[in-house]
Amino acid sequence: MSEEKNNTLIVGSLMLIAGGILGAGAALLFAPQSGKKTRRDIKKYVRRAKNEAEEMVEDFTDKVSDVVDSLNDRTQEILERGKDITQDVKKDLLKAFEDGKDRLEKERTRLAKMLG
Repeated sequence: MSEEKNNTLIVGSLMLIAGGILGAGAALLFAPQSGKKTRRDIKKYVRRAKNEAEEMVEDFTDKVSDVVDSLNDRTQEILERGKDITQDVKKDLLKAFEDGKDRLEKERTRLAKMLG
């Protein structure tokens, strides 16, 4: 659930920033100033927005990388546990076969004595 909340938070943040960028761009376009100054302001704002977007992508990439690493670690733990369980089951199964074999031998001997 927390990963889902983090993803929702990230998407919401991206949408908020995108809305801010669009709103600021529209405000700059309709502001009563010279075209040259407006273009310079737009370039400056676009550079700033680009840098912020790159930082957000980097943060998002780091979070995804952390999740992948965590999943990899947990997968390795599960595989190791599975190997241990498999070995334990194998030992138990071999012991059960040996016990069964011993019982069969005892019963065979008992029957052989009874039959003479």
